[in-house]
Amino acid sequence: MTLLTDKEQQQVASAISDVERETDAELVTVLADASDSYSYIPLLWAGIIALLIPGTINYFTGSLGADWLLVVQWATFIVLCLLLQFPGVGHHLIPRPVRFWRASNMARRQFLEQNLHHTEGGVGMLIFVSEAEHYVEILVDQGISSKVGDDVWEGIVKTFTDRVRSGDTLAGFLECIESCGQHLREQVPATHEKNELPNHLVLIPKRS
Repeated sequence: MTLLTDKEQQQVASAISDVERETDAELVTVLADASDSYSYIPLLWAGIIALLIPGTINYFTGSLGADWLLVVQWATFIVLCLLLQFPGVGHHLIPRPVRFWRASNMARRQFLEQNLHHTEGGVGMLIFVSEAEHYVEILVDQGISSKVGDDVWEGIVKTFTDRVRSGDTLAGFLECIESCGQHLREQVPATHEKNELPNHLVLIPKRS
């Protein structure tokens, strides 16, 4: 995964500034390369397969003694651990609910870490993307949720997710910010000039 260039990040920041001039809402965008290293997943799969395969072979052939069973198990485990460490291989073995659960947890942590729950009037909005999981989520504080229903954000998230899946994260961000801005201008219009939180895109590189 390649996170956005400096020029692309500036485009996102400019889009946020344009929206915030016409609304009291405070927008923060976060782009994570991945929400977890998932380093334990290859080990888990290798362990399960190493336990099953030698026993299965012995069940059908009866040709492996206890010593050879142990050797085959260890060899299977080591080989699979090495193979599943290759980029892109182990990722496909991660169940979707696990990937989305990790991404959802990170989104909620970022909402708190970016101080979106401390804005005047409770008008914080987080637009969160985790590229490896193709995960997009919009989180809003009570000052916005009381005026705009979740179904509105769900449609925007779906469109953005399609963009991330096709590798066009920048266009997804710009479209999402503009779509959110249309609703925020109507429901949370600007009443005074303010800018409580930075407008720059927050980048979270992949953890090793």
